[in-house]
Amino acid sequence: MTTLAITPGDPGGIGPDLCIQAAIEGELDGIVIADPEIIKRRADILGLPISIMHADDFDPDRTRGVIYVDPVASSNPTNPPGISDPINAGYCLESIECALHGIEAGRFRALVTGPVNKATIRDGGFGSFTGHTEFLRDFFGLPEVVMMLASADCRVALVTTHLPLSDIAKAITQERIETITTIVIEAFQQVFQIPHPRIHVLGLNPHAGEGGHLGREEIEMIRPALEVLRKRHPDIHLEGPLPADTAFTPAIRSQADCNIAMYHDQGLPVVKYHGFGDSINITLGLPVVRTSVDHGTALNLAGKGLASTGGLVAAIREAKRLTT
Repeated sequence: MTTLAITPGDPGGIGPDLCIQAAIEGELDGIVIADPEIIKRRADILGLPISIMHADDFDPDRTRGVIYVDPVASSNPTNPPGISDPINAGYCLESIECALHGIEAGRFRALVTGPVNKATIRDGGFGSFTGHTEFLRDFFGLPEVVMMLASADCRVALVTTHLPLSDIAKAITQERIETITTIVIEAFQQVFQIPHPRIHVLGLNPHAGEGGHLGREEIEMIRPALEVLRKRHPDIHLEGPLPADTAFTPAIRSQADCNIAMYHDQGLPVVKYHGFGDSINITLGLPVVRTSVDHGTALNLAGKGLASTGGLVAAIREAKRLTT
């Protein structure tokens, strides 16, 4: 069976640290798509004894203390830790593209991504970049994909992702809710092998609109979408719209395989509170499996040996599990 493609992300962030430390721990089960000079320099800064070998020499029985690299040249291989350099924006995206082409060619079985700095990539000349999720959607020419964060006991998918709060209400339509929920249902059935997933859909407004007194999106958008979806998927348990302030209490959360939140900061703080550092990001609706760490570049930790590998290791293990 083929192995994973792993992109470290921003050369100035903790992504290279995580790959190196995970290799030392024997947990870096995959090929790192990166500039080997960046990995070498970071290992020297960290003072960690790592062997860097070419991807062609990959040996699944020899991963502890070894990083297998499929080389991609960066514009600034001397990029120091703690500095997110826009000149390497193209390199970050090229690494992802190389990994995806490798998956398409059958060299890799799934993608695991490290953190990138969205502002740096935009400043580096890629002004439309808003994140891995949207980049992967556009790479495959898909109309829509879904961002989902998952901890040990909570999964949250998003109807909208990286939007200003002022734009969210108008972005939420009945059609969009139907589309996102359908992608979630199909992903749980096909990728997670849960034939009858239990889906909880949150309201947008406080108290799920309080019968229209605190907003009408639940009445005009969310409820009609759920009615259509229940007819389309009679064997799926669809609950909602639920008030977001009680949907994540232990008793209610335990009854859902996935919660669908209307916007980024409605649902993701809960997942990160429960499992930050060990929770992961999974993109649903792609023709490939993609997992990621749940955190950013952590420039303040880069090169200091202080970063936890928990999220990267969890992302690697989940990518393997979902493709076995």
